Amino acid sequence: MKMDLKEFIRFTEKTRKIRDENFGRKIHFYAPSFMYYKTKYFCSSPHFFPSISITGEACALKCKHCDGRVLKTMYPATSPEKLLNLCAKLKRNGAIGCLISGGCLPNGSVPFEKFVNSIAQVKEKYGLRIIIHTGLISYELAKKLKEAGVGSALLDVIGDNETIREIYNLDASVEDFENALAALEKAEIPTIPHVLVGLHYGKLKGELKALKMILKYKPAAVIVIAFIPIPKTPMETVDPPSPLEIAKVIAAARMLFPSIPIALGCMRPKGEHRIKTDELAFMAGVNAIAFPTEATIELAKNMGYETIFSSLCCSEVYMEFQSRKPSY
Repeated sequence: MKMDLKEFIRFTEKTRKIRDENFGRKIHFYAPSFMYYKTKYFCSSPHFFPSISITGEACALKCKHCDGRVLKTMYPATSPEKLLNLCAKLKRNGAIGCLISGGCLPNGSVPFEKFVNSIAQVKEKYGLRIIIHTGLISYELAKKLKEAGVGSALLDVIGDNETIREIYNLDASVEDFENALAALEKAEIPTIPHVLVGLHYGKLKGELKALKMILKYKPAAVIVIAFIPIPKTPMETVDPPSPLEIAKVIAAARMLFPSIPIALGCMRPKGEHRIKTDELAFMAGVNAIAFPTEATIELAKNMGYETIFSSLCCSEVYMEFQSRKPSY
């Protein structure tokens, strides 16, 4: 999508119209528990919807953009017993749900197999809403997780083989990510694919292909996130994609998925970059923004949109529109 900022702003009249016609003039703002967030409009809860790593800080892939550092922000629960005990504590502290993820094995999967029974017990005993963030996953495991009571699944979808090898350090292909999408759909787990803008050293490479691949399936929602240069990782000095580049991917998603909720997720640069990204994302037609800037909240209000706040994960935006029949 080759256009400058002025051309893009004009183009967003079309993408906003698509959002408004399909969802009404409202926007959802999310602030889940893993990061403190406070504006004059909303303050996050430290216990409402935490994130958990079933591998602790361990990850075999050590992707160049992350190097396992994101796992440090999660509660560790490295055995089924520890997961049960942690969820019991979280429930006592007021949690209504949690995101369960972890580092990857060398084949790109997250080792959920030994946690299936404990997830089922968490669901039965504590009634928590459970979201899983999977790596590459088989239908057999996806089916077991569905039967255990998993509410939805998040999957990073990569649309370029070189990026998979160079950044993820993974001997896999785009086809393997498509197979994971197919497995989750066959298992009937509502799936919220994530597209990471600028993953290939800050440059766009495969994002549109990822969106078109997702289009073959029935996503509950689509999340757009963006590369952040994380300190002490191999890519700490790489510049992130510009706000305009991120917004163009969002606009493309809006055009491809006119009646599927689209969110700007929590992973994106902060500071002035975030202020501009959030503004452009709103203009491009997102339904939800995680940890929104105050300026964007005020922009939405000033344009006459209803603003709705939640401490859940932004992937849960699809729950707001479950009664709607998707069109593709």
